[in-house]
Amino acid sequence: QVQLEESGGGLVQTGGSLRLSCVNSGRTFSNYAMGWYRQAPAGKEREFLAAISWTGGRTYYADSVKGRWTISRDSAKLAIYLEMSDLKPDDTAVYYCGAFELGAPVEHWGHGTQVTVSS
Repeated sequence: QVQLEESGGGLVQTGGSLRLSCVNSGRTFSNYAMGWYRQAPAGKEREFLAAISWTGGRTYYADSVKGRWTISRDSAKLAIYLEMSDLKPDDTAVYYCGAFELGAPVEHWGHGTQVTVSS
């Protein structure tokens, strides 16, 4: 069973930084990968931000965060991180961690962590 738990969200001012963490307390599977997504208020769709493969550590980024944020992993802890810098009010959202098989939709989600960026 895959169990994901995010942490590290909070309130930060424009231009500030945060580091999100997600730990999988369950198992991995073939072609395992983990990623970060967010969902802004007002019913917007969940948006892909970044992902990392477990074998090889290849990273993938959305254009909106490329060069600004960094995803990393700790294989021993089954954890991933998202280093977010230069935060803007538009980054306000609930941030979710997902686990999936590469090339397939996300199968497992965490409960999310709120990030609020004040202007």
